[in-house]
Amino acid sequence: MTNQTRAASALELEAIFQQELATNRWAAAESAYALASLYRDEGDWEKSREWVKQCLRLLEGFPADTMEQVATTRTSVGGVQLPNHLHEGVVRERFGELA
Repeated sequence: MTNQTRAASALELEAIFQQELATNRWAAAESAYALASLYRDEGDWEKSREWVKQCLRLLEGFPADTMEQVATTRTSVGGVQLPNHLHEGVVRERFGELA
């Protein structure tokens, strides 16, 4: 996405996620988190739950022993604000029953 001032649509974010999945799994985890947030905010609980699970699956492959290891690399994805740190605990806290 070239225009950083415009929020991305869910379809645009999903396309970005697919590209990142092949090249940068951490970025894909961040995008999955953003998609889960976007769908939750739209009231699509089922899709949000799918993306929460995708995010958690991706995070399983990363160490989470230090704050540096779980620090996000971007402040937002497609207009969705990311937490400063991304790990299973943050995802479960932010999404509650959807996780």
